[in-house]
Amino acid sequence: MSIKIGLLAGEPSGDNLAAGLMNAMGEALGSGEKIEFVGVGGPAMMAQGLRSLAAFDSLAVNGFKEPLLRLPQLWRLYRQLAQTFKDEDIDAFVGIDFNVFNFLLEKRLRKSGILTAHYVSPSVYAWRKGRTTKVAQCADLLFCLYPFEPKFYAGLPLRAVFVGHPLAQAIELDAGDPAARSQCRARLRIDPQELVIAVLPGSRGSEVALMLEPFLAAVRLLCDMLPQRRIRALIPCVNAARRSQIEALLPKFADLSVNLVDNDTRSALVAANAAMIKSGTSTLEAMLLGRPMVVSYKLGSFSYRIASRLVDTPYIALPNILAGEELVPELIQDAATPEALARALLPLLDEDHESARRAGVFAEMHRQLRDGASGHGANATAALEISRLLSAHKR
Repeated sequence: MSIKIGLLAGEPSGDNLAAGLMNAMGEALGSGEKIEFVGVGGPAMMAQGLRSLAAFDSLAVNGFKEPLLRLPQLWRLYRQLAQTFKDEDIDAFVGIDFNVFNFLLEKRLRKSGILTAHYVSPSVYAWRKGRTTKVAQCADLLFCLYPFEPKFYAGLPLRAVFVGHPLAQAIELDAGDPAARSQCRARLRIDPQELVIAVLPGSRGSEVALMLEPFLAAVRLLCDMLPQRRIRALIPCVNAARRSQIEALLPKFADLSVNLVDNDTRSALVAANAAMIKSGTSTLEAMLLGRPMVVSYKLGSFSYRIASRLVDTPYIALPNILAGEELVPELIQDAATPEALARALLPLLDEDHESARRAGVFAEMHRQLRDGASGHGANATAALEISRLLSAHKR
């Protein structure tokens, strides 16, 4: 028997997530089922056998302005894909993150009688909680990466399942231990006696423009506070454009010891004693590696005025949201001065009772996110849920 699954990922993170799901689907459906994947994805999905219906980069948009300028092209693509998925007679469709486009597509396909699932709940816990009803109009199944998310969908006509976070499964529980740090420093040719601060200002040009200078200025102040220690900043560069942008600023900090690491955030965090991080997924990665951190976020003044009215959560850092308490310091907008960043970072470098407690909470949250509610891990759980949905639909 043959099953055909439609998939769409619009970003590299979704491409990797979907590839893991595709791999898990074969095992969930069993050897008696032949499975075919069609849709839109990147190299990871293609490697798992995706038959492409459109170029992956046709969905690539950034910021607020570009989606508006490309709206006619994106609308045509949406209508084309919706019709093609129907013509392909797919058994189910899974949208991977990329919320606006995928929710539109899911809603249209669901009205046509096609089973729909969405992988990665939007951040309804943080802003626009009313979106939950719209999500329920689009998807039969919703896969949540965090344990607190399903409760926001209680009473709505969809099944919201906490599956765990694939990143927690990809990172071993001991991946950030002292032995791993020593090995990583040796590979990066960093003195084991140095105090290393991972500096993660973000992946977008606008984020680096706002965050990098205060982060490096905080490292400079830390050098003044700890004159007896040799301190090194370690900055991961996600691509060549960000590396060029970072290198252009470094002459202003020629007095600092700085290493750049190309496209390897993980190594920067493993090698570090602590980190300064722009709020986002990197805070989760740092937590999974057991790294103490200071989390910050800055926007342009106009954007911040809008965002501050929309966000409805006491915390911005994922470790704090997961724990329901401030495990790591947060400095937002005008509060994110170099002086405040350095003062917040300084006590995190001490091995004291609070650091041991924080490490224990980090480890427990890692285990929870690694196993998910079922203990199978994110992709395996999601694949089993899709398999059950298909079986129930056939009956």
